Amino acid sequence: MYYNEFQGKKISALGFGTMRLPLSENGRIDEERTERMFRYALEYGVNYFDTAFPYHGGYSEIVTGKILKKADRESFYLATKYPGHQIAASYHPEEVFERQLQKCGVEYFDFYLLHNVYEKSIDVYNDKRWGIVDYFLRQKEKGRIKHLGFSTHGRPDNIREFVRKYPNLMEFCQIQLNYLDWTLQEGKEKYDFLTEQGIPVWVMEPVRGGRLAALQKSEEEKLRAVRPDWSNPSWAFRFLQGLPNVIVTLSGMSEERQVEENVRTFSERRELDASERELLLQLAEGMKNSLPCTACRYCVDGCPAGLDIPNLIKSYNDIRFGYEGGLTASMQMEALPPEKHPSACIGCGACARVCPQKIDIPKAMQELNASLVHLPKWSEICKKREEEAKALAGKKE
Repeated sequence: MYYNEFQGKKISALGFGTMRLPLSENGRIDEERTERMFRYALEYGVNYFDTAFPYHGGYSEIVTGKILKKADRESFYLATKYPGHQIAASYHPEEVFERQLQKCGVEYFDFYLLHNVYEKSIDVYNDKRWGIVDYFLRQKEKGRIKHLGFSTHGRPDNIREFVRKYPNLMEFCQIQLNYLDWTLQEGKEKYDFLTEQGIPVWVMEPVRGGRLAALQKSEEEKLRAVRPDWSNPSWAFRFLQGLPNVIVTLSGMSEERQVEENVRTFSERRELDASERELLLQLAEGMKNSLPCTACRYCVDGCPAGLDIPNLIKSYNDIRFGYEGGLTASMQMEALPPEKHPSACIGCGACARVCPQKIDIPKAMQELNASLVHLPKWSEICKKREEEAKALAGKKE
């Protein structure tokens, strides 16, 4: 296992994400298998474990803490998150934080994140009524949080706004990053901004929910022709190993085989050469099946509805790719007022007439609007997770 340095700490380049732990037949976390996976990871040098309040209906923190309690507290770093991204009538950071310490069986968290600061939740985190950021800064002063950061699925402008709101206070940022989202979700722009600001990057979804591990035969053959001994996930991980500001790459491992394979991949840093990197980016372009929007914004100036057409097209492309049912797109749509939804398009065609890429934008808006009907609603998902967490809080562990 190779390590990256962060403020004097040596952190394993591979982090263990606990959102997709193995399940038993009753649908609960299989603790026996999870413990075997944790033990193997620890034995081979993984020292960073990432959980969160809503993972596995609230049980991820409990199981993670229970297993890690058997290890030397100085042998690992534990991270969890405050669920300010979940839709709720009120927010109580102190209550949640104390509960998390209890669930994990620890006196402090090495790393603590504000969970998913995106276009809608940013107002929650900034709201003085809840005092969320101030509360966690106080916990850091008390030593109950060693390092404070945030995770985000937001767009670059949202990240810029939050970082500038709290200059020099966010020590690290966790973003969705992989060779597909390098362009599809503006990953390069996010990475470059954070790097310019001196904020180290933590990576989630390095294989895009498994999509980059389970490539189509034609995609896989292109990679095998160059490196027949490399697995599909190892290509995705090595793409990230070439980014010097990436400190931790989280993998949500659910099988022993995945842990073993990922440990091998991270046994040493192996960056892609220029031709290998270009091959991946070309492969990503072929995967997208997307509209070739370049965000020139010519279409925006003449839109009578004032729609942010380039960003709507980004959501449209993400849905067409099919990632986890379009949850990111659902999240972005709920952050917009109704008058900025694709349903507000009147089909005048002014946008299409000035589009250099000749995109039939009104048709795209119609298709996006129709797709939204079938998407799981982000607010409903958050509400369900909140109810599960509350129910769990009322039970004895």
